[in-house]
Amino acid sequence: VQLVESGGGLVQAGGSLRLSCVASGSISSIKGMGWYRQAPGKERELVAHIANSGETDYADFVKGRATISRDNAKNTVALQMDKLTPEDTAVYHCSADGYYYGSNYLATGQGTQVTVSS
Repeated sequence: VQLVESGGGLVQAGGSLRLSCVASGSISSIKGMGWYRQAPGKERELVAHIANSGETDYADFVKGRATISRDNAKNTVALQMDKLTPEDTAVYHCSADGYYYGSNYLATGQGTQVTVSS
């Protein structure tokens, strides 16, 4: 599965941003999609996840100010984030998890930079 993100950029604190990702390849193997982020000097962390069933899961630090959604017809996943703070500055990576030829996998995209200015 290949993933390409878009929508990152520079935004002021308190603003909003919408990230998008399109998947290609073995789409039928995907069980869920999500978003990770990695800030400089920090470990990668899960931001949000949406399963094929539509069930969503959010990290505590974005609950109430982020919405993840999928368009299965277009093989896309989006992340809407509101009330951004400088602590949200990071590279955001789209992810897809699934099962392919007997093995579970987690694929991530190249990432898109999100910078929140104070």
